[in-house]
Amino acid sequence: MTLLKFLPVLALFALLFVLSNNGVEASHKIYLRYQSLSVDKVKQTHRTGYHFQPPKNWINDPNGPLYYKGLYHLFYQYNPKGAVWGNIVWAHSVSKDLINWESLEPAIYPSKWFDNYGCWSGSATILPNGEPVIFYTGIVDENNRQIQNYAVPANSSDPYLREWVKPDDNPIVYPDPSVNASAFRDPTTAWRVDGHWRILIGSKKRDRGIAYLYRSLDFKKWFKAKHPLHSVQGTGMWECPDFFPVSLSSEDGLDTSVGGSNVRHVLKVSLDLTRYEYYTIGTYDEKKDRYYPDEALVDGWAGLRYDYGNFYASKTFFDPSKNRRILWGWANESDSVQQDKNKGWAGIQLIPRRVWLDPSGKQLLQWPVAELEKLRSHNVQLRNQKLYQGYHVEVKGITAAQADVDVTFSFPSLDKAEPFDPKWAKLDALDVCAQKGSKAQGGLGPFGLLTLASEKLEEFTPVFFRVFKAADKHKVLLCSDARSSSLGVGLYKPPFAGFVDVDLTDKKLTLRSLIDHSVVESFGAGGRTVITSRVYPIIAVFDKAHLFVFNNGSETVTVETLNAWSMKVPVMNVPVKS
Repeated sequence: MTLLKFLPVLALFALLFVLSNNGVEASHKIYLRYQSLSVDKVKQTHRTGYHFQPPKNWINDPNGPLYYKGLYHLFYQYNPKGAVWGNIVWAHSVSKDLINWESLEPAIYPSKWFDNYGCWSGSATILPNGEPVIFYTGIVDENNRQIQNYAVPANSSDPYLREWVKPDDNPIVYPDPSVNASAFRDPTTAWRVDGHWRILIGSKKRDRGIAYLYRSLDFKKWFKAKHPLHSVQGTGMWECPDFFPVSLSSEDGLDTSVGGSNVRHVLKVSLDLTRYEYYTIGTYDEKKDRYYPDEALVDGWAGLRYDYGNFYASKTFFDPSKNRRILWGWANESDSVQQDKNKGWAGIQLIPRRVWLDPSGKQLLQWPVAELEKLRSHNVQLRNQKLYQGYHVEVKGITAAQADVDVTFSFPSLDKAEPFDPKWAKLDALDVCAQKGSKAQGGLGPFGLLTLASEKLEEFTPVFFRVFKAADKHKVLLCSDARSSSLGVGLYKPPFAGFVDVDLTDKKLTLRSLIDHSVVESFGAGGRTVITSRVYPIIAVFDKAHLFVFNNGSETVTVETLNAWSMKVPVMNVPVKS
């Protein structure tokens, strides 16, 4: 337990909450009495309207998303027998637009000696002949020994890829004696250099996170490289690694095998110890098969994140139909296991996001895929609405529990920004948010949205900015604070936060929030900082939910433009017709 004193506060909160059987559970935590308890009735309260989820039961990691013959395929970890983790199969859904989904029979499920105890996460790769291959982790015994397998379509001419076959030459990768066989999982999408294929597999050695590298000429016989692609001391197990190129000159995505001087690479890992992810941007030396993160970036727990909230086990893929890279991520529930069992479902996939390199080269940018806008229906607007200190103004006329809100705030001056306490430089952003919440009066901020709010504000989830003046520059904090989100009990209600690297020369900040009953996904400053919160109001549900803009800072803030849309319900996992 000596490591605890080095944990960021968020990690400590998460670990303590897991120990109390609530909150963001480890994806492999087992509840034997629940995992095969069939769901008879599904409670609709808090189910999302336009996020991806099956009709019932548990889901976790998105696996091997791909685009094939005009269809987007999403595979994901699923328990067909209950609302907690267990009995995991690769569920399979397809879509023409990433928003409306049809479900198929599971693509992969335990059936062979090499996966009889579980079919865990993995990835998909499109071969040069255009055919897809799935890599996945198989569990082979009760000791949780992990090996890597592959599966291929039974009929590659079928755009739905209804049936998958596990060839008899599986497994393709064993853990050698130097590898921790119970921490050896989640193979990546393969990439090709000089005729040799490469994949990464996440692992650890004691507390060192490792991305082991394997090579192959024929995609069947794989050999471990002499050294990992990358590893970092003190980070713990690396789950769900993802490695891909980004362009220096375009927002277009790139195929995973693209290299060259106009490309940087991104390595993302999911941290089993803390239950969040971080990524770095750097240089991939193809000759040495080494990855070198940029020296200016933190390569560890305090590194850059796709999302500073409830977001895990993410996976990207290249979409050749629109030349973009798309990011999928999973959000677990933040209520108790018993509550999940009672409601009959757990877990959602967040709205897929397009990702690309910021022109500064210092971070990635993210934005919901454009197809989401097809669900927008009734629209209301605010223009040039002054928000004086203590004001909150309701945005009326939309379905506030199921909405897409895009707002630009402006302010006349930065003079009233509060001093940034130098002690905060050593803290996680969420610690600052915990001290400086939406109710704490400030100078320039807090201002933003009160989402999923009850009429009298007994419940609300604020998403807001606060601007500070540091010694050399202004620092912008974005918070999504669930502490006031619900009067319910047994809930994990943390403040999530991240600093926003943004130029304030024009004295404006933008915020987009996707609100969907029990989830709020917020994109600050054009997707520079993203935060997802899971919340469970008991008053502010369905038509009792309200939306407000607010300001609790002494500097007057103007809602320059606000567009809010009620969101329609898409087709969600209706079975594919034969």
